Amino acid sequence: MIESMFMWAIILLMFSATLTLIRLLAGPTIPDRAVALDSMTTTTAGAMVIYGVVTRQAVFIDVALVYAVLSYIATLYIARYLVKKRVGVACECEEGEAV
Repeated sequence: MIESMFMWAIILLMFSATLTLIRLLAGPTIPDRAVALDSMTTTTAGAMVIYGVVTRQAVFIDVALVYAVLSYIATLYIARYLVKKRVGVACECEEGEAV
């Protein structure tokens, strides 16, 4: 019973990852795509953890942890790059200046 619930959770997480993949490919802006990438890697790591619990193989949990840490570092790097290049900024206005 509980294993079927875990399998349904994995299916829902994979469905969510598929939807975020669509957002990643069709996102209108680069920051939208960065958020979609972060969301997709997070749901994939969650699915790996659940699969590790279902199959009782701890290696999947270890891989999910490493994957999550690398995803976090990549997200920070992408965010820093976007801020440095001012990608996604609505205008180049000074603070307090009218748009």
